[in-house]
Amino acid sequence: MASGTPGSGHTTSHGEPRTDYSGAIYGALLAASVVAGAGAVGLFPRAALVVLLLVTGIVFWAAHVYARLAGERIHGQRLTWDEIRRTARREWPMVQAAVPPAIAVVISPLLGLGLAGTAWFALGVALAEQVAWATVAAARAGASRRQAVISGLANLLFGLIIVVAKTVVHH
Repeated sequence: MASGTPGSGHTTSHGEPRTDYSGAIYGALLAASVVAGAGAVGLFPRAALVVLLLVTGIVFWAAHVYARLAGERIHGQRLTWDEIRRTARREWPMVQAAVPPAIAVVISPLLGLGLAGTAWFALGVALAEQVAWATVAAARAGASRRQAVISGLANLLFGLIIVVAKTVVHH
């Protein structure tokens, strides 16, 4: 697969539209979980939440790169730098998905949001991103409009479970 941001119009090595958005979807779900978890244990200062989002994205990205390289290696086959770079690029959307919620945290004071409002805003951005990537992925994979909507709604359900957990644990 070609490298690049999900949805950026990149194609596979066969010239087909890129349809693997799993890293972006997973990264957005991970970001929502980080925000919800941070909010459940208290109100984090904005800078700490931004760092937590980005570091968690990077750590999970590195773990996914390692797992994919270890899991896909053929017995006795040597690992090449090209394969490592290609895999790292393919998984990079997981880190990129942490950026919009982090930006939401950074701009939240401009919107007059306190720390609690900031957490909800960042969580909403992560959930919207997750639903959008799932819907785009389904559409790019050739799903019908109905199937793409169902994919988005299924991901919304995952996100709402996180919201409910955040609300229950925090209160």
